[in-house]
Amino acid sequence: MTLDPHSLDILSAIDALPYGGRPLVVSDVDEVAVYFVRHFERYLERSGFRLDAVSYGLTGNIRHGATDEAAGQDDVRRLLFGFFDDEIAHQEVVEDAVEVLGRLAERADVVLLTNAPHKHRETRRISLTARGLPYPVLTNDGPKGPAMARLAARAEGPVFFLDDSPSNLVSVRETLPEAHVIQFVADPRFFAMAREIPGMNLRANRWAEVEAYIAGVISAHAQQ
Repeated sequence: MTLDPHSLDILSAIDALPYGGRPLVVSDVDEVAVYFVRHFERYLERSGFRLDAVSYGLTGNIRHGATDEAAGQDDVRRLLFGFFDDEIAHQEVVEDAVEVLGRLAERADVVLLTNAPHKHRETRRISLTARGLPYPVLTNDGPKGPAMARLAARAEGPVFFLDDSPSNLVSVRETLPEAHVIQFVADPRFFAMAREIPGMNLRANRWAEVEAYIAGVISAHAQQ
């Protein structure tokens, strides 16, 4: 497998994590472990824009409040980075995520893998820990397949990956075919618009569904 040079820092961070020898649950953060859309929507309103959720994704769904024109890619990127600068410490945890991940952590290693900017990793880790998610936080660039493969190398037993991004889900599916890949989108509007991705083991927007699936796979593996 060829690794992108930009991935080297995260791979070193993965190698330094004190885990291994158990099943592994790797979860995305935004719109999986914490709410993103509801916070971003409020940030857009304060910034003179609005979210017009007519398709899955951000580009094409953000409009200027005064003109109703669609925001361009440069505006979307600026707003997204501005959101993380201002709001990353304030995002609320998705319903039941704390309780479910806490129970799963008794049987598996849990890692949070986010594509938020690297400069916010420590802020995000502190915020998540304060909200009941005291797990290692890794910031990644681009597709998550290479990082996920490196994480899985030290696991024993089933490996699970949760994300809302189609590109990340496909990346992990292609890079690590043995992983149990879960398409998870907490926001009900975007969950309804998300296309079904071939090869997913589960498509869900409630953590109770995730727990039932993961616990069942771990229990079945333990009985083998």
